[in-house]
Amino acid sequence: MRRAWRVTAYWLTAYRRTWRASVFSDFLSPLLFLAGMGFGLGSLVDAEGAGGLGGVPYAAFVAPGVLAAQAMQTAVGETTFSVMGAIKWNRQYHAMLAAPLSAGDVVRGHLLFVLLRVTATSAIFLVVAAALGALRSPAAVLALPVAVLTGMAFAGPVFAVAARSETDQPFNLLFRFVVTPLFLFSGTFFPISQLPEVLQWVARATPLWHGVQACRSLALGTAQVLPVLGHVAYLVVLAAVGAVLAHRSLRARVVV
Repeated sequence: MRRAWRVTAYWLTAYRRTWRASVFSDFLSPLLFLAGMGFGLGSLVDAEGAGGLGGVPYAAFVAPGVLAAQAMQTAVGETTFSVMGAIKWNRQYHAMLAAPLSAGDVVRGHLLFVLLRVTATSAIFLVVAAALGALRSPAAVLALPVAVLTGMAFAGPVFAVAARSETDQPFNLLFRFVVTPLFLFSGTFFPISQLPEVLQWVARATPLWHGVQACRSLALGTAQVLPVLGHVAYLVVLAAVGAVLAHRSLRARVVV
C-alpha cells in the first residue's frame, strides 16, 4: 500500500491543478438536481400527494438517491478518460511501471484516489443536504460510506473497460446507455415499482439501485439491518470483482 499511495499522491497532485474544471459536475450539478427536483418539483408532489411520496417529503426522498447517483458519476468520470490518457495520451502508467511499481500498485493507487474523490464529493453533498433539511435521521451519516461503496462498485469495472479500449468511443456509449439510464431508472427520483416488472428486475440487478435503497433507508431512518447488509454485500462483491478485472486489464494492456 505504500507503493500504491505514491500513485495516489501523483493523482492528488494533478487534481490540485485541475479541480476547478470539476466543480460543476462534482458539486453544483447534484445540488441543482436536489434543488430543482427535490424542492422545485417536490413542492408539487408534496401538494398533490398529501404529505409527499408515501408520507415522505419529496426532497427527503430524492436527496439520498442523488447522493448515490453522484457517487456513481464521479467514479465513472475518474476511471474513463483519465485511464485512457494514462495509457495512450500522456502515458503516466508507462512511467510508473518503469519505476519499482507493479500493475497492481498502479491500479490500487488510482482506485484509492477515486475513493478519496468520491468521499469528498459525497461528504459535501451530504452536509449541504442536511443543511437544507433533506435528511430525516442521524443515521444518514452512515449513507456516506454506502455512497462511497456505490461509486467503487462502478470504478473497477469501468477502469477495466477503459484499460481495454483503443478509442474513447466506448465512453460515449457508456455515458449514454449505462450511466444516464441508471441515473433515471434506478430509483433515484421515483420508486422502481412504477416501472414494468421486467425493468424492475433489471433495476434490482444494478449497483446503483442497491446504493440508492441503502442510502435512502438510512437517510429516512427506516433502515433494517439485514436489507442494508444485503445491499452492502452486493456492492462489496462488485467492487472487489471490479478491482480484479481492472488489474488484469491494465496488466494485459501495458505489461510486456
